[in-house]
Amino acid sequence: MTTSDGVILILDAAAFAAERHSSQRRKDAEASPYINHPLALARILSREGGVTEAPVLAAALLHDTVEDTETTHAELEARFGPQVAAIVAEVTDDKRLLKTERKRLQIALAPTKSREAKLVKLADKIANLRDIVASPPADWSEQRKADYFAWAAQVVAGLRGVNPALESAFDAVFASGFDRPVALPPA
Repeated sequence: MTTSDGVILILDAAAFAAERHSSQRRKDAEASPYINHPLALARILSREGGVTEAPVLAAALLHDTVEDTETTHAELEARFGPQVAAIVAEVTDDKRLLKTERKRLQIALAPTKSREAKLVKLADKIANLRDIVASPPADWSEQRKADYFAWAAQVVAGLRGVNPALESAFDAVFASGFDRPVALPPA
């Protein structure tokens, strides 16, 4: 893939994600536009993780489209190719399952993900923790925040070894936490 092809892929993914998430808002007090989240992942990957692979950055931008919009995997494959669609598929939860099962599966399956999917998942957890610290969902109790931090650390434990810079970024936001300390799970 040429540099210009990669740039086109990333920009097309950003435009597609913006269109698909256009009516969605984050759960923070400001109800910020949802597209800020996928953009944050791509930025974390590129600026903090040194990731320059266009398919990974495109997948980061598209990572919630199947889970949270009417987008299908077949549509992503037709539009963005099999590699991007496969990465997105790896990080997409099956919404037919109960939330507790989806969370359990994220922990259990994290070590089995491809390198590319691990990068996207790791950036997602970094972005989510940063959002919880900076502007948490208005209705989340301190316990719910602590529970999310602990669960995210369990998921990330299975992603380790893929990108030391991103792992350090996760550890830093995890350590910054909030009022209540949360321990990292044993390695």
